[in-house]
Amino acid sequence: EVEVVESGGGLVQAGGSLRLSCAASGFTLDDYVIGWFRQAPGEEREGVSCTSATAGTTYYQDSLKGRFTVSTNNAKNTVYLQMNSLKPEDTAVYYCAANYWCSYNRHEYRYWGQGTQVTVSS
Repeated sequence: EVEVVESGGGLVQAGGSLRLSCAASGFTLDDYVIGWFRQAPGEEREGVSCTSATAGTTYYQDSLKGRFTVSTNNAKNTVYLQMNSLKPEDTAVYYCAANYWCSYNRHEYRYWGQGTQVTVSS
């Protein structure tokens, strides 16, 4: 069974950092790309990044470049989202999802995790 599970969310002060994890099971990171999305209250779910382990490539939403970094651990079948210099506007539920190709269109993703809450206090 294909599954992705997020972890690592929490409460952090503005300027702080968090690292989210997306653990994949039922497939390897060579089979699917992993996208990170976030959804703030009352907002649409938006794409944060997309990583192709096979291509060794990560795409980032332009506004987040420089603060958010994705890394992978193929041995653990896990993708990490390192978030630095966090701002209150980064507060959202963060999701990872698996798909065959990179896209910021959430409707194209096949498999979703349950999400992990990130709250940044001012």
